Amino acid sequence: MAMWTGFLAVCLCIGILRYFYPYFLKDVQFVLRTSKIGYRLAKYRETNYTILDRFLDSVKRHPHKSFIHYNDVTYTYLETDQKSNKVANALLEHSPLTEGDTVALFLGNEPFFLWIWLGLAKIGCAAAFLNYNMRTKSLLHCFSCSGAKVLIAAEELREAVEEILPTLMEQNVPVYILTDECTTAGMHSFKDKISQASSDPLPRRVRSNVTLGSPAVYIYTSGTTGLPKAAMINYQRLWAMSFLQSIAGVCSTDVMYINLPLYHTAGFMGFTGAIERGITIVLRSKFSASQFWEDCRKFNVTVIQYIGETMRYLCNTPKKYNDKDHKVKIAIGNGIRADVWQEFLNRFGIISIKELYASTEGNMSFMNYAGKIGAVGRVNFFHKRAFPYALIKYDTEEGEPLRNSKGFCMEAAKGETGLLISQITQKAPFIGYARDLQQTERKRLHDTFQKGDLYFNTGDLLSTDQEGFLYFQDRIGDTFRWKGENVSTNEVSDILTMAHCIEEANVYGVQIPGREGKAGMAAITLREGVQFDGASLFKHVVAYLPAYARPRFLRIQSSLSVTGTFKQVKGKLVAEGFSPDRVTVPLFFLDEKLRSYQPLTPQIFHTVESGGLKL
Repeated sequence: MAMWTGFLAVCLCIGILRYFYPYFLKDVQFVLRTSKIGYRLAKYRETNYTILDRFLDSVKRHPHKSFIHYNDVTYTYLETDQKSNKVANALLEHSPLTEGDTVALFLGNEPFFLWIWLGLAKIGCAAAFLNYNMRTKSLLHCFSCSGAKVLIAAEELREAVEEILPTLMEQNVPVYILTDECTTAGMHSFKDKISQASSDPLPRRVRSNVTLGSPAVYIYTSGTTGLPKAAMINYQRLWAMSFLQSIAGVCSTDVMYINLPLYHTAGFMGFTGAIERGITIVLRSKFSASQFWEDCRKFNVTVIQYIGETMRYLCNTPKKYNDKDHKVKIAIGNGIRADVWQEFLNRFGIISIKELYASTEGNMSFMNYAGKIGAVGRVNFFHKRAFPYALIKYDTEEGEPLRNSKGFCMEAAKGETGLLISQITQKAPFIGYARDLQQTERKRLHDTFQKGDLYFNTGDLLSTDQEGFLYFQDRIGDTFRWKGENVSTNEVSDILTMAHCIEEANVYGVQIPGREGKAGMAAITLREGVQFDGASLFKHVVAYLPAYARPRFLRIQSSLSVTGTFKQVKGKLVAEGFSPDRVTVPLFFLDEKLRSYQPLTPQIFHTVESGGLKL
């Protein structure tokens, strides 16, 4: 009787907890997982145990386990180790690299990307991941700001490299192309050198100075202003990113599908997280909505990555009888809208969606481990105690946090949109950007709640509900997101004003119904005495900007409004959007077929709004 009484008492307590605190058990599970990870990371700091060490231990533990599936070819952990050894030995023999140097990688999603990064890590070098959509000025800027001494590029990107080759040659930068032979002056073949190199392991002494504080990779981010900046990710930060799979519940028997670009934090985190878990990955060169589920079935995928745009694409594919016929159980990513989230679950079955909030250079992250649709994370007492953060009141017109009479920031109320800031501490450092102290300092918020404190300004506006869930609202400053990429308005403005007909440009993002993120739009003024030339401007933006950053809409004005401190005013422009009914000045849109900026008529506007025109 006593046993049954105790059992009933326990059940009653659990029932009461679930009623009053429906997320209690998930909160406890999250705290236990993160505490375990915190303990492991502390141990790793003591021994300088890196993600490379974890990979080498996995090679010893299960050398013949499949590690990478790519285009119907499978590479085991041992084969991947040997391939990366050949890369490392080839670099030591044929390049001027020494421990501590940085190499820029200009590659798409292919095993060579992973082998080269591992090879660089084995000789104590870091890699800077160049976006393969970059061209000319932007590409050269990204290469230079990382401080890279060598460039390694894919064969299919040779033309893009040739555009900046004269400058690289002036700077005596060795350029290696992944081909078996190359006759272009200033370029060297690299595949042949790799194939001829030894696959013997590298002695640890060649990376003897590497610690968890050493650079592992440089990943580019627009932040909130200016040209892309190279955010330095050291080995400690890389561990923090790699542990997210563990927190999401990924285990060693899982198979992960990676179709996001490896030059992005999300894609590369999928790879390093797989190393941390000791799992198998399926690597695809590019996302394909039509092939997505076929790949998942073929390779028995259990974990997928996403950005909001990819989930919408999947939901937009024609419905099939076998939509729920797969083994996927976990989806990890960010940016999925609540309506798409619900539609995805209804159509493809019960999949645990782990929506994240994080930034490449940021010092903290959130995970919606409880699965509430639409939320990017959950406020947790233990999380906030370990990594202090706050949502503060923000003046969107002035572009500055609001401060009280004492000069301190004020926390936003529940339900009120506020700027997310996180305290910079030894446990949660903000490393900043390579060779850009000014932009690094701009992300630091001093004297926030008391004299001497220091916080990281995420540049993101969020809100919390009464249950403690966090919701992403918008980005501040001069960045918007389109096609899964951050677009710097300042960078696009600089490119536009290089065009012959444009005097000034104010770039911003506009919302389009049913589309993720915001499409680029620019208010421009014309040079005196110069006519607008849509065809010429089209050629200009195509030559200098990747597809996702090209303004989709233009409005031509006689002048551009600025504040008293000469900041461009965007709020009214964003509110008016690109509707001919609301905008009285001439409107144009990017016409891919005619290869020109063409007048935006009411008919075309309605076609765009209804989704009938591809952007």
